[in-house]
Amino acid sequence: MNARHARYPFLGEARTAVQEAGVDLARVVAEEDAVVERARERVVGALTSGAIGERARSDRVELLSYPVARVLVSVVDEHILVRKYADAEARAAHERFTTDETDESELRSVGDEASVSRAELLREFDLTDHVYATDDGYDVDVPTYLLLASSLRGDEWRLVNRALDGGRVPVREPELDTLLRQAVRDRVAEGLPLDVPDEITEAMEAPATAVRDVLADMDLTREIDTVVPELFPPCMQHLLDAVQRGEHLAHHSRFAITAFLANVGLTTDEIVEIYSVNPGFGEEMTRYQTDHIRGESSPTEYTAPSCATMKAYGDCTNPDDLCDAINHPLSYYEAKLDDEDDEDLEDWRDREEQDAEAE
Repeated sequence: MNARHARYPFLGEARTAVQEAGVDLARVVAEEDAVVERARERVVGALTSGAIGERARSDRVELLSYPVARVLVSVVDEHILVRKYADAEARAAHERFTTDETDESELRSVGDEASVSRAELLREFDLTDHVYATDDGYDVDVPTYLLLASSLRGDEWRLVNRALDGGRVPVREPELDTLLRQAVRDRVAEGLPLDVPDEITEAMEAPATAVRDVLADMDLTREIDTVVPELFPPCMQHLLDAVQRGEHLAHHSRFAITAFLANVGLTTDEIVEIYSVNPGFGEEMTRYQTDHIRGESSPTEYTAPSCATMKAYGDCTNPDDLCDAINHPLSYYEAKLDDEDDEDLEDWRDREEQDAEAE
């Protein structure tokens, strides 16, 4: 185990170093508090700041905290946590390898043996035969480009907006580094959540509780800006259908669907319009309640109830397999959005505008 492994723990050689050292993960989580604490910092930092925090002074602690962090993510087992953790690890790796390529002072501080080059990363992810150096940057085979760019936001990454040359996509050096960041992200997320033995799960209960507490305090929806009702969890689809059929909802049910719709990006006006088909609709009261839930007329912006609360009030309806793997309707919706190709998603609001124009 060395500084290179500690800086880039996702490398195959780092994993091999851990295996050759005969590390017993169960013993580590039970006895090595420094490793567990650093793992907790990695995961909590991923949630709160999108960063994994300052590296430990010990290369051993830093390296082992990576597999322990993956275990911690698996014990908590929330889709949003997997995504944010993989993003944070990839961001840290991106910062390090781009610095290794350009900043000689950084190389002097960590030592040449601890650095990783762009060429080495291409070999690590079996990309050498699919990426070609050119005078202006690099060309990437189209299938490889599509695989790595599929989860990148921004129209500039869409293939229709890129130049093509003989089945290859020209990219600049910083763009290739961004694609390599995505390769790291995919490597980190691979296999998560893991199947964790009971003895390790029990030993990780304290840090897992700490992570769950952070998740509970977070606004899970701040990155959701797409409204696709058919991807809503079954409970919210059921409540939305009931509203649109003009059925009377109990107060807890009305709160749940209103908060959910607000959380996924609908405005007060849009929510009021949804309720307007209800025979008992009162615009003034509906607008007041929605503004209150959205935090416009109250000090708190409310989040939709958790799955446990939905079950307690009898609002959990027609649960599917994904429901068994999550504990919040918003986590369900985010998981469904992530599984879809962005180009295939059609926002409900866009459909409404198209229908209005057609009329």
